Amino acid sequence: MEEALAVDILISEVGPRDGLQSVKSVMPTEQKKRWISALAEAGLTEIEVGSFVSPRALPQMADCAEVVAHGLTIPGLQVAVLVPNLKYAQMAFEAGAHQISIPVSVSEPHLISNIRKNHQEIIADVREIVKLRNERYPGVEIEAGLATAFGCTIQGVVPEDDVIRMGAIMADCDVDTINLADTVGVGNPAQIKRLFPRLRAEVGDKCGGAHLHNTRGQGLANALAALEVGVTTFDSSLGGIGGCPYAPGATGNIVTEDLVFLLEAMGLKTGVNIDKLLDARKVLAQGLPAETLYGYLPDAGLPKGFVPATLQ
Repeated sequence: MEEALAVDILISEVGPRDGLQSVKSVMPTEQKKRWISALAEAGLTEIEVGSFVSPRALPQMADCAEVVAHGLTIPGLQVAVLVPNLKYAQMAFEAGAHQISIPVSVSEPHLISNIRKNHQEIIADVREIVKLRNERYPGVEIEAGLATAFGCTIQGVVPEDDVIRMGAIMADCDVDTINLADTVGVGNPAQIKRLFPRLRAEVGDKCGGAHLHNTRGQGLANALAALEVGVTTFDSSLGGIGGCPYAPGATGNIVTEDLVFLLEAMGLKTGVNIDKLLDARKVLAQGLPAETLYGYLPDAGLPKGFVPATLQ
């Protein structure tokens, strides 16, 4: 892994979790480790390496503890995981993850479909997870991801007031960070520009990053809108793989390669080496030979004479 650089924008790579949970193939554990190492070598300093969930529901994540253990051997890497409830949060804490993310869908029908809990139950779980962290695992960051914040393929329209209300509840639960997620790729730049400032006004510095999908081709436009209202952390997935397996039509994270190029071309330092990022894409392709990878940069290449901001 390259020495950590001062960056303007943090790219949190979620492919090993959000990407792999949504494809039919199961990547071998050793290949996952090689991929995560390659991502770190490219300069990505925060990687969501997997999720602690039922292996019956998501066999792709059955080796999460072993993958976390590998991530912990990489100097400077923030090892993040997703957990749906207190039981699996305990497993994540015991495994040594630096950060856990809890999916808290603003759309209750999506929440029930995704983790089999209603709003009252997930709020109670978040409080218990924070309590456990405070008592036994200080230093582990807890992130609440407000899923379906911009709309839901099950419920339909998600009122913006509901998003802000759930954000306030999560702040009261004392999570460290509250992210907004366009789980099913229905968001648009106008929504982005309204919701992030409203959330920041409600929860202050607990307002976190953007988890955007490119399902309808608006992912980078939404990322640009988020930049314009002060968002400095973005989730993305190498090759654009991913989506929610429990929401119909929820495909396609924004592509890490394209997002990094966009930011670097705008003069914003991500700390990511694009050439090494494309090498990591090759490792991903080897591990998922039957899956389609997305992205414009890998096909078009870098413009002649292009110098990334990180290297200036």
